[in-house]
Amino acid sequence: MKTEHILVIRFSAMGDVAMTVPVIHALATQYPHIRITMLSRPFAKPFFEHLAPNVGFMEADIKTEYHGIKGLNALYRRLTAKHFTAVADLHNVIRSNYLRMRFNVDQTKVAHIDKHRLQRRQLTASRNKVLQPLPTAFDNYAKVFEELGYPIRPEFKSLLTPEQADLRQLPETIGEKKLFQQWIGVAPFAAHAEKTYPLDKMQQVIDRLTLNHPSARIFLFGGGDREKALIDSIVSANNHCINASAQLNGLSQELILMSHLDVMLTMDSSNMHLASLVATPVVSVWGATHPYAGFMGWGQSPDDVIQIDMPCRPCSIYGKRPCQRGDNACLANISPETIVARMETHLK
Repeated sequence: MKTEHILVIRFSAMGDVAMTVPVIHALATQYPHIRITMLSRPFAKPFFEHLAPNVGFMEADIKTEYHGIKGLNALYRRLTAKHFTAVADLHNVIRSNYLRMRFNVDQTKVAHIDKHRLQRRQLTASRNKVLQPLPTAFDNYAKVFEELGYPIRPEFKSLLTPEQADLRQLPETIGEKKLFQQWIGVAPFAAHAEKTYPLDKMQQVIDRLTLNHPSARIFLFGGGDREKALIDSIVSANNHCINASAQLNGLSQELILMSHLDVMLTMDSSNMHLASLVATPVVSVWGATHPYAGFMGWGQSPDDVIQIDMPCRPCSIYGKRPCQRGDNACLANISPETIVARMETHLK
């Protein structure tokens, strides 16, 4: 009898790939007899290398090594050597569609994600907006496996075991967490300005938190050169703050540190999903986008979502569209006090 071996495809950004983790974990633990191979971009390896004994990872850089039709054909030849019995396309874009088509021609069972594009357009419409929650990304991913014959139950808790989350794996500058000392994470950036809380107001949030909690340590996360420079400016003005991303060595170490935080403050960004994967409470600030689109962090409470109702919200699923008003009022009108008050529920 042929061994069941599922290929799971999801390239895309870090947050989207992170959201596959709870679903693939459920698939792996509830069907331990099947093999699962996750195909994604190289950065995603730490999500899957210790997820379950029957989960493997294949990296594919689709922008360089496997670029274009020629590259995808080379990738397909590499994949066919694994003799997959089913393919789960969790991305449903041109590249994954092409790979899925090749497998379908070879009579491999395939299924792909439904992105509910009509409902998304209605949710973000400027007129006759339909403000109703869509199925979550987790629901959409799970539906793909159900179509392949593997219905699953959500039961994920944390990506890290206590042993894997040992702080001694981090640089000495991070130190140990003292008794009754609050560790707070702040990820002040997102991929687009329409999802990013104004930095001067974020500085006020940090100042209020350090005033309320004189022994607290605040770890700031942000990876780009511009982000690091802005974080350094905040750190230089507040000795409670640490530029965590500058001191840590990659995603694996960031996940370890996040698992020890009392609370994490993020935008609608990948850091929201990273903290969620290690069961850390997240207070998230939403501007142009909306939790109704289905991209809230795994296991997070709707009470920890900071947003204001406006007729134009949401105007975008991913936050790429420029603000129709030109002032990003959906973010600028959120007070620092509102954010701090919600964070305090996790710090008392």
